[in-house]
Amino acid sequence: MVTNSGGMDCLVVGLDAACRRVLDPLFDRGVTPTLESVFERGTSGPLTSQIPPWTPSAWPSLFTGTNPGRHGLFDFLAFDGYDWDVVDGTHLRERAIWEYLSAADRESVVVNVPVTHPPRPFDGALIPGYTAPEDPPCHPDGLLDDVREAIGGYRVYPDADGDGAATDYAAHREVVEMRGDAFRYLADRFEPSLGFLQFQVTDTVFHRYPGEWDAVEAVYGAVDAELDRILEELEPENVLVVSDHGMGEYDDYEFRVNEFLREEGYVAAKRGGEGMPTWATVRDSRLKDGETGGPDRGALDDLVTGLARVGITTQRVVRALDALNLTDAVGRVVPSSVAESGAEQVDFPASTAFCRSRSELGIRINLEGREPNGQVSPEAYEHVRSDLIDLLSGVRTPDGDPVFEEVARREAYFEGPAAEDAVDIVLVPDGFEQFLSARLGDGVFGDPSEPWNHKREGVVAAAGPGFDTDASLTEAHLYDVAPTILALFDLPRADRMDGGVLPIADAAGVREYDDVEPVDATARDGAVEARLADLGYIEHT
Repeated sequence: MVTNSGGMDCLVVGLDAACRRVLDPLFDRGVTPTLESVFERGTSGPLTSQIPPWTPSAWPSLFTGTNPGRHGLFDFLAFDGYDWDVVDGTHLRERAIWEYLSAADRESVVVNVPVTHPPRPFDGALIPGYTAPEDPPCHPDGLLDDVREAIGGYRVYPDADGDGAATDYAAHREVVEMRGDAFRYLADRFEPSLGFLQFQVTDTVFHRYPGEWDAVEAVYGAVDAELDRILEELEPENVLVVSDHGMGEYDDYEFRVNEFLREEGYVAAKRGGEGMPTWATVRDSRLKDGETGGPDRGALDDLVTGLARVGITTQRVVRALDALNLTDAVGRVVPSSVAESGAEQVDFPASTAFCRSRSELGIRINLEGREPNGQVSPEAYEHVRSDLIDLLSGVRTPDGDPVFEEVARREAYFEGPAAEDAVDIVLVPDGFEQFLSARLGDGVFGDPSEPWNHKREGVVAAAGPGFDTDASLTEAHLYDVAPTILALFDLPRADRMDGGVLPIADAAGVREYDDVEPVDATARDGAVEARLADLGYIEHT
């Protein structure tokens, strides 16, 4: 446990997508000496992520110690019937570790942790991270203006337009430096017991520059420099490095779930319309909101939709453009949402079951009484679910390998009051080598749309006198991080937490805490979809 020396008792460093597959080459090349020193003087091990192992669900699991069925975040998107929205803190149903510490009169400084917008009140300071708008409200009110005045500027997302074709990855390194500057300023101002600083671009770099290790080294080198300054200036007593999932190459196949379900008679399709919620839809919402300039899409939308209805779909056009090597050129001038107007889309109300979003890792049944236009009666629900589980469990790649490690009922992974919002059937790709896609067309199998994506094994490392650095971390799970941080402060874990205390800390018992008060949804920024320029791993269609 910590001794409450008056300084920062624990610094939590969140590295999105970090894992030994990524870190070991950086350590070997001397790119991240400060980070490596934390691993060398402490103890470390793999940190098993949850299902689904994606940022907006996994980080809330880490900082609440609960599974998505309790905290309520399953994906980048939240669904209401067949409608969707990007998730944020108004969807969070559980208490974060800094809120537990606040109840024990301990202050925290939290910078860039995903899905913390809009913030809930607690003792300390918070600048939201991923899924927040570019100018988010912070805690306390007015904090962002203070930070920008103190350090000269602050952004939530890399300024991609400013980066351009530069080879030094300046935009990504810039936001890393902003994180460090803001964190040091706030730590000096608030003198917190807990500091929690997250770096998102350690994930984003793999999506934007897949396979470019110069980019990875530039980003991680910048992170290491900020960590070095923080350790030197703030001298935290203990350091805990955590990630939400791992990262690696996808060398096998893309499995198009909805195309498979269409061939099996479960998915109905239509031509034209908004269709599947994809990153292209989110990205282009800035046009819908009138926030940026661009062509008048109305007439073009109508034309493309009309062509689709007579059989000239976007998929067919793309194949023709591919043959002429014109796909990229056309893609640069035609908004993705316009292209979607001409694509075959899942007809949600008319389907029996479908994949709503590939990063949900599962299938939702169109259940009568639950979905607005349910096609499956409650009496037939389990029969349909069992048939789908049997069907998908037997799917093999063209090479004869299983597509899925497990196809299971949602109850195997999600428990709690929000479990009803989850998929009905969970799909776990075999070794996370198969890339799941929700789009229709071009056959059931193809090459992965993204050559680098998430793996389930992240990393954890702990150093400092408050941790037993001789203890093994070979069986650590994402849900264990929050209980372990509470134990470091000699605080009991909540009885609602799904994780336990890791052997690096002494457990302080279990207690019941009051339910959390959700943030009023009216505090949300209606234009947030237009600001999420980093959501590169929500599927393009």
